[in-house]
Amino acid sequence: MTSTTQHDPATEDEFLWLEDIYGEKPLDWVRGENAVTESKLINHGFLTMEQRLLEVLDSTDRIPMVGKRGDHYYNFWRDKEHPKGLWRRTTWDSYLTDAPDWEILLDVDALSAAEGQDWVWGGAMFLRPAEGEPYRLALIALSPDGGDAQRYREYDVVDRVFVAGGFDIPVAKSRISWAGPDALHVGTDFGPGSMTTSSYPRTVRTLRRGEPLESAELYFEIPENSMMAAVVRDQTPGFERDIAAHIVDFYSSRTYLRRDDEWVHIDVPDDVNVSLHREWLLLRPRTDFDLDGVTYPAGSLQAARLEDFLSGNRALTAVFEPDAQTALQSWSWTRDYLLLNLLTDVSSEIRVLNPSDHWSSDVLDACPPLHSVDAYAVDDEDDDAGNDYWLVATGFLTPTTVVRGTIGGAHAEVKASPSYFDEDSFTVEQHFTVSKDGTRVPYFQVASKGLLLDGGNPTLLSGYGGFENAMTPAYSGVIGRGWLERRTSGGRHGVYVLANIRGGGEYGPGWHQAALHANRHRAYEDFAAIAQDLVDRGVTRPELLGCTGRSNGGLLVGNMLTQYPELFGAISCGVPLLDMKRYTKLSAGYSWIAEYGDPDKPEEWEYVQTFSPYHRLREGMQYPKTLIWTATSDDRVGPVQARKMAARMKALGVENVWFHEALEGGHAGASDNRQTARMHAMSQEFVWKALTGQL
Repeated sequence: MTSTTQHDPATEDEFLWLEDIYGEKPLDWVRGENAVTESKLINHGFLTMEQRLLEVLDSTDRIPMVGKRGDHYYNFWRDKEHPKGLWRRTTWDSYLTDAPDWEILLDVDALSAAEGQDWVWGGAMFLRPAEGEPYRLALIALSPDGGDAQRYREYDVVDRVFVAGGFDIPVAKSRISWAGPDALHVGTDFGPGSMTTSSYPRTVRTLRRGEPLESAELYFEIPENSMMAAVVRDQTPGFERDIAAHIVDFYSSRTYLRRDDEWVHIDVPDDVNVSLHREWLLLRPRTDFDLDGVTYPAGSLQAARLEDFLSGNRALTAVFEPDAQTALQSWSWTRDYLLLNLLTDVSSEIRVLNPSDHWSSDVLDACPPLHSVDAYAVDDEDDDAGNDYWLVATGFLTPTTVVRGTIGGAHAEVKASPSYFDEDSFTVEQHFTVSKDGTRVPYFQVASKGLLLDGGNPTLLSGYGGFENAMTPAYSGVIGRGWLERRTSGGRHGVYVLANIRGGGEYGPGWHQAALHANRHRAYEDFAAIAQDLVDRGVTRPELLGCTGRSNGGLLVGNMLTQYPELFGAISCGVPLLDMKRYTKLSAGYSWIAEYGDPDKPEEWEYVQTFSPYHRLREGMQYPKTLIWTATSDDRVGPVQARKMAARMKALGVENVWFHEALEGGHAGASDNRQTARMHAMSQEFVWKALTGQL
């Protein structure tokens, strides 16, 4: 092959053959690259570290997180003896003990063995029972390979069996809800024309018990070039209704209610998030919008009574308005109150709103600085516990705790995660730096106490910067053991840094929108500014600074590789987007045009190509040591962009680039704890060895 100084995107892609995901020739290439990478990385030290990480993931002392349905608390659990997992339940009194008595509902390992299929748990969706009856029927989602495509099967939790002749929807990227005890609203692959260009359901049909899938009656449909259609049956007693969503793109949607055999549009702009709860309508705009002469700011939350709004009354009540430091992340209803989860300079704040008292607001005193705390209802329909809430609190050096409380009453710790590393040896700091355009950007630094600021510390910088996802503090035994506790030959611990760059949701929709489309470069400038600040402050130096990211974060570090190679000594790039010329034609890529732009439009390709790492590679450049890793079964981003990037780098003669592809695991890169431990060990072992001169 003849290489050029920079690949012209108009020329033929010499590695298109690697896009045949399950083709024998591409898989032979994958096996060969895997063998090279494994021979380089996997040794006794690697296996020891992998086992230490697996101990964290398989620990029987970790918190079994639960969800309440009726009188039971449900949990899905994986450990060494049950790598594929157990779906189980217990009572509240038993859950409070150190060793709850779990009723096993489904053993996924046993099911996989019996059916000869390596099922991966995807969750359960209950049918609300008749009044006075226990919860009994659920739709269980199972993936054959850990990908987004799943099979839905009806299950009886009382008899603990799949329902004979019950609902069974074949493997596909489906969106399904109960439509009643004997019907489902099914969005799935019904054949040609039933899926969108983004690979999600275009139609939703009502399937009656006992009838074949192909006989399901059309109920709702959207254009093929939209992202997805979905219909959900609200089962709340007294508020039963069908709600349809026409998801136009990632940030635009239209919500409809079924009234008198017609779909009634809730008439707000497409970029206003619509949420219904009993009699209430909540609206969260992504951009400022005007309604009857009143401007409602982006990132705010507005409330109205649904029937008043549908009748033409457009008076809204502001229940939250953002400021420069504070952004709304999520909300949850108890029986009588609304819980708001906020971030103030990336630290959690929780407010409790009382709609019966003119939406009065109180701050829930449960959020220490530099921590993440999430509040949500236990069961808003429970007669005795309708105003109970969960608090899940975590920090970089604070093992996760679960608290249960009652609004206006007491709260108490229910469960606490064990310690997996020596947290007392480390400290957390928040720093701010200034990006290229003058924007102040925060980041968290986790380092040993008494850190020497002489540039001599191996440092791992992690980030994401997309889709309005906020990166918040979280305890991780995997990072603690796999990075922080490691020491160089000179006794230096690893430093871990989490970036809060634009494109994320740390400061609300404006922070996200600042790095969309032609402004994508701002996310990369923010990340590079943090890297430079770590050097300027003496935390590290470029040859000791590594970065890691997955998915959109893989695109982020791919741009560090091609645009800022002088800032880094090693890069770990996981399940990434990298070929931004063809991303819309690969897996679910078409659905992300609202984030990145459309490369098939010449005027948009002009800016998209500026952050397409696959097209920015150049011959003769000195690139950091790089590991690119992915999963064959990833049906969201897909493995082919990672394959092509590694192949092109090697073809250009780039030294010190490695590739690894797990043959299962989906977009998560792993479908059980063993695979997860291997994934984390490979990434962290690679970066550590690369930075400390062992590669």
